Amino acid sequence: MSGREPAPMNAVTPADAELTAAERDRILAKAALFSPPPVTTADGRRDLVGLSREELVQELAALGEKPFRAKQLWHWIYHQGVTDFDRMSSIAAPLRARLAERFVIARPEAATVQTSRDGTRKFLFRFRDAQQVETVYIPDPEEDRGAVCISTQVGCTLSCRFCHTGTQKLVRNLGAAEIVGQFMAARDSYGEWPSPKDDKPRLLSTIVVMGMGEPLYNYENTAKALRIVMDGEGIGLSRRRITLSTSGVVPMMDRCGEELGVNLAVSLHAVTDELRNEIVPLNRKYPIAELLAACRRYPGASNARRITFEYVMLRGINDSEAEARELVRLLHGLPAKVNLIPFNPWPGSPYQTSTYEQTAKFAAILNEAGYSSPIRRPRGRDILAACGQLKTESERERKAAG
Repeated sequence: MSGREPAPMNAVTPADAELTAAERDRILAKAALFSPPPVTTADGRRDLVGLSREELVQELAALGEKPFRAKQLWHWIYHQGVTDFDRMSSIAAPLRARLAERFVIARPEAATVQTSRDGTRKFLFRFRDAQQVETVYIPDPEEDRGAVCISTQVGCTLSCRFCHTGTQKLVRNLGAAEIVGQFMAARDSYGEWPSPKDDKPRLLSTIVVMGMGEPLYNYENTAKALRIVMDGEGIGLSRRRITLSTSGVVPMMDRCGEELGVNLAVSLHAVTDELRNEIVPLNRKYPIAELLAACRRYPGASNARRITFEYVMLRGINDSEAEARELVRLLHGLPAKVNLIPFNPWPGSPYQTSTYEQTAKFAAILNEAGYSSPIRRPRGRDILAACGQLKTESERERKAAG
């Protein structure tokens, strides 16, 4: 015997780490090809929303102002929610005028706003380059609070077969200002400024990064936006109230856990590689075993902070009792819960929703094995705001023939 202890289960070897780092670099390089436009208006003013604290300090230093001015601005932008420099009463009028000459505090334009019969509200947000995304506020049916479902890309590159968004090709990534701006604009709509402090109830109480796009394919901008949201002197939403959903971009999952530590949701939807390859094509690159190994490594995963596995119930495709038992086997030892999501139809979709009876049988097997498996109540179906229904008419500009 060599005397060397075997590596613990799911540990990353140095060779694996090197491959993962190279793959991360490739993902980030590809993301740069879909970069958002500059954060400046047509008249050359820079948008302050989306800047980090350090960048805000640098912008003010260029005006000859001291760092405490950045702290004041941060408070007015993210705690008070103001968009007009003239309302910043703690800043002298001459400086307010200079700021207004150089900067803006912008929001995405709400091109349309629809409210469902069940209270779900869907925003179609338009950005400076006329590209659009959809954002949804989902009120809790029992309590005076709810979740804002935000998008990270215009379109999507994953082409999951059951998802309407997947039928829209990736147009571009959203910038940090455009991501955090969705939440801020939703707050404008409900009048929830200034940011509630400490344990005061929040109407917009959680963020789910589950809208259009794969957030881990736009990691840098998504992470920057979420750090702004989590800053205690501004919006102040804790990482425990933010859930990021991924289809399984394994190389970025470790980084997300280490740097952000937000709750993780994984779009699983199948228990065999054969089926998942078909309905979640990303599985061909990062198969189920690799995905679950990354979940087991995710920092902070515990019974108190379980990883959520999302499972869209497709009639006759992935909803058998045998598949429920295989899911139990796959999740063994993982602190996990499973959200069973009735398939939400969209025009031209090839699938049908599982019957309630079959979904209940599937849930019973998971519950009996100790995995909480709520059957999600579809919300906003009448305005195509439910899970998997988001899509816009935005298209990537074709390059002119040279």
